[in-house]
Amino acid sequence: MATVTRLKSGSWPVQVRRKGKYVNGTFRRRKDAEEWALEIERRIDRGEPALPCAGHGAKTLGDLTRLHREDLQEVGKPIGRSKAASLAMLERRLGRVRLGDLDRQRVIDFGKGRACEGAGPVAVGIDIGYIKTILSDAAAVHGVILSTEPVSQARIALTRLGLVGRGDERDRRPTQDELDQLISTLGANPLQQIPMGRIIRFAVATAMRQDEICRVEWTDFDPVKRMLLIRDRKDPRRKSGNNQRIPLLDVSGYDAAEIIHEQGELS
Repeated sequence: MATVTRLKSGSWPVQVRRKGKYVNGTFRRRKDAEEWALEIERRIDRGEPALPCAGHGAKTLGDLTRLHREDLQEVGKPIGRSKAASLAMLERRLGRVRLGDLDRQRVIDFGKGRACEGAGPVAVGIDIGYIKTILSDAAAVHGVILSTEPVSQARIALTRLGLVGRGDERDRRPTQDELDQLISTLGANPLQQIPMGRIIRFAVATAMRQDEICRVEWTDFDPVKRMLLIRDRKDPRRKSGNNQRIPLLDVSGYDAAEIIHEQGELS
């Protein structure tokens, strides 16, 4: 028999006790709680696991994380460097957590731990968002019945604690002396093989991101028109196919086209 109550926060905890089985969850809407409880009761009556993991026998968050990665690869959606690092971190930190144990407090403790390690509010928020994405995709793609409500509640708690939120806006640009010192320090390192000084100067001249610069090919550069093709420029609305041509100007103290010629001479 399912018991649905309401908390002062407005959330709806639900407890299902049936045939010796006990399952609980918390939802923002009463209707969602009642529908979830009804589905759990039906599964118990059919002799099925109360909380099935249809996704290739997934039992832990690490299983679902790997499944999420495989799903993206299957449909040809490349995982960016930043997301790949976040998924790898989640597998290390929470990969062994059983899905039934991934409750609100576990996610809150994870967020607090990340903050203690030095992760800022934006980074912690991104990590929590990936956890919810992994659970949501498992439910939508593979029919794994999991509630994302504990993750949402944990996010609210971490936000109120100031551990999840927006990043501080930049209020200044690096001075020329700071840039010169950075370039000089990197250039003096005998173990440094990547032309970081040239990359820094090019980034200042073009305002391009690191991954955009590293994807540039020689055929993208038009030396006559001083134009450059940027492949898959970052856009929150589209993940790929955002190619853009930009003029290579000399207005920052660094000539972007000259830097490309310089790189070609040394290659």
